Amino acid sequence: MAELLVILGWIGLYAPMALGAVGSIIGCSIAGQAAIGAMLDTETGHGRYIGVSAMASSQVIFGIVVMFTLNRPVNIDNAAGLFSVGVLSGLALMFSGVYQGQCCAAAIHASKAKPEIFGLSIVPAAIVEGFAVFAFIFALVISGGIPKV
Repeated sequence: MAELLVILGWIGLYAPMALGAVGSIIGCSIAGQAAIGAMLDTETGHGRYIGVSAMASSQVIFGIVVMFTLNRPVNIDNAAGLFSVGVLSGLALMFSGVYQGQCCAAAIHASKAKPEIFGLSIVPAAIVEGFAVFAFIFALVISGGIPKV
């Protein structure tokens, strides 16, 4: 049982980076596909479409920082905490990356037809980013209470 707990601790240590990367990959892909489609339909605004399609990339950065914050030798005393914080913050980052990509794709589609709403159309993506920041800050704060040795 102790070995399984230590294995779970190691999984939790790297989960924020891995799950954040998966969310960023999917989110940027969704928004990137919308940007490519918009570039076929419009004559201008291509740069902002590409910029918006990269918004979901921040989740992997948050995940890397959380991973480094959690980095410590894994033992029976800290494995449960590492697993819980790592996996739960990683899942929050993953889902926020995916849904931010969907918000960005919707913003690209909307601003393609009505360019003057571009600024307002990315607000939902910024709100989703805010939830990723909440998960990020929570993970940083709570990781301070996980034993280092």
